[in-house]
Amino acid sequence: MLEIFKAVILGIIEGITEFLPISSTGHLYLANEFVKLKESTAFINMFMVVIQLGAILAVIVIYFHKLNPFSPKKRAPEKRATWTLWFKVILACIPSVIVGLPLNDFMDEHFNTWSVIAATLLIYGILFIIIENYNRRRSARLTDLNTLPYSIALAIGAFQVLSLIPGTSRSGATILGAILIGTSRYVATEFSFFLAIPTMFGASFLKLVKFFLKGNTFTGSQLTVLLVGTFVSFVVAYFAIKFLLDYIKKNDFKAFGWYRIVLAVAVIGYFGFLK
Repeated sequence: MLEIFKAVILGIIEGITEFLPISSTGHLYLANEFVKLKESTAFINMFMVVIQLGAILAVIVIYFHKLNPFSPKKRAPEKRATWTLWFKVILACIPSVIVGLPLNDFMDEHFNTWSVIAATLLIYGILFIIIENYNRRRSARLTDLNTLPYSIALAIGAFQVLSLIPGTSRSGATILGAILIGTSRYVATEFSFFLAIPTMFGASFLKLVKFFLKGNTFTGSQLTVLLVGTFVSFVVAYFAIKFLLDYIKKNDFKAFGWYRIVLAVAVIGYFGFLK
């Protein structure tokens, strides 16, 4: 029962942080110090990635009509526009596949440390503040997701490669990159959501394949813990996405930048001086 309670806590953390640009990895890494599952390291590493599927399912539920090219409620031009959007999303995934697949094991072994996470939290926190201050002096060139060029979609995908480093935040890297290129905050955020679908499904599938190839299996209790964490992350992410979409209509991302800086200081303070 205690392990299920821990899965609920970790699912809540994942659901809140997956789409807010504050790094789900950084939060889960820190939470694991205090809410550590009594499971093997292999299971914990897999769990931390696979529960992201719940958050991704929340995007699919919220945007099901917009992302469904087969919807009978859509006319032919709308269906073509939906297919075009999917082609742009798939194109944007290519840089992460090219870079991420061969470097996946190396990243896990050498970059999944508190010092790297603290550094990326701090660096991107500062960048959010700098870029938003810079952004006040100019207007967004791209305010409609349907007019997003393939070249810009690919460029946003290139920024997503940065999120291979733990603590960066996948949504943070793609949103920052998109805003810097010239999209509105809303377009940047929505495209980041859509880009997460194939990216995180792929990451979860890869993590599961590696887990089983190394001879690991699920016990009944482990499967329950995984399903609970995934379900909770789905429910919480649903409301987190709604919150973020409403928030950015009236606010910029500087608050998240300051939050990242504070969290970075907390990580450095705990792991560097208290632990």
